[in-house]
Amino acid sequence: MKLAYVFPGQGSQFTGMGKNLYESLPKAKQLFEQANDILGFRISDVMFSGTDEELRQTNITQPAVFLHSVIAFETREAATPEMVAGHSLGELSALVANKVLQFEDALKLVSIRAKAMQKACELQPSTMAAVLALADEKVEEICAEVQNETGEIVVAANYNCPGQLVISGSVKGVETACERMKAAGAKRALVLPVGGAFHSPLMAPAKQELAAAIESTVFAHPHCPVYQNVVAKAVTEASEIKRNLIEQLTAAVRWTQSVQAMAADGATNFIEVGPGKVLQGLVQKIDRNVSVAGVS
Repeated sequence: MKLAYVFPGQGSQFTGMGKNLYESLPKAKQLFEQANDILGFRISDVMFSGTDEELRQTNITQPAVFLHSVIAFETREAATPEMVAGHSLGELSALVANKVLQFEDALKLVSIRAKAMQKACELQPSTMAAVLALADEKVEEICAEVQNETGEIVVAANYNCPGQLVISGSVKGVETACERMKAAGAKRALVLPVGGAFHSPLMAPAKQELAAAIESTVFAHPHCPVYQNVVAKAVTEASEIKRNLIEQLTAAVRWTQSVQAMAADGATNFIEVGPGKVLQGLVQKIDRNVSVAGVS
């Protein structure tokens, strides 16, 4: 029986996130103010009272979700994790939780990551789409067919849970793939309101920029394994953690496989730390034999 902490990614943000922590816990207030200084603007004000549109901007969303998750973790009264994982952006939160990264260093990387991804999004029209109730193998097959036949980029990007896979690529590539997914029996193939093709080859410019920042940042030996998106297995070597974190920008988020690996390695209790309950729902769909809870 092991305790696993999991951290959400972009998309779980909401207006007012973290305000209760700021107002009730001195340590939380201190960390928020430290983050405001590091980022050079009062992100806490945007988190507490910003509009939905403001919070959806990648350069705001990513540090906001990271801050809420990490501050909720640092101010919790709970047991120490025996393994950690994060969904996309959440992997950086997980690396603070298992002591690989210092808070300040991780926040700087999150800011660089967000700005680099935003710039990559602006280079070419691109998007993502959720595909429901179609086998992973069929989704992968259709993406490969569309790429081979049209030259448009479209790949499997987020393996969220059985029957829920997100694809990513050029607008034309994703739209063409969606039509074929529906024809192949998908319950839904819905283009998402996002501004770019995250976890696809179109993020290559961002990957290059982030790689330089990661390579110059100190990564300590972890206190417990991190199950990284790219490999979906326990990783404990700092150098390997760096490589996988860099690869993550252009590779798929293998969340289904990561949770399955954690359960196979003894995780029986999963605690989601951060805004929302998205990961709790996904974990339950992946393995109904584990318990889930949240810390927000």
